[in-house]
Amino acid sequence: MTKKDLKPILIEALKYYGGAANIIEVCQYIWDHYEQKLRKSGNLFFTWQYDVRWAATTLRRDKTLKPAGLQTNKRWELIDKEI
Repeated sequence: MTKKDLKPILIEALKYYGGAANIIEVCQYIWDHYEQKLRKSGNLFFTWQYDVRWAATTLRRDKTLKPAGLQTNKRWELIDKEI
């Protein structure tokens, strides 16, 4: 597992929560579904929670996530929930 894997996993987590979730829900989903891969990922194991935030930033730039100012209740939201 690498940093590049976090963008699709983040999208997967948001879909699981109906298209929007807060950071705690996203991280819990990732840990519950990818713990073993994270443990075997070398340095990513120590940085993945930071890196998932960076993945969210890049997904905003890619227009996959709503801009931070348009998100409600500090939840990351997919623009198109059908992605």
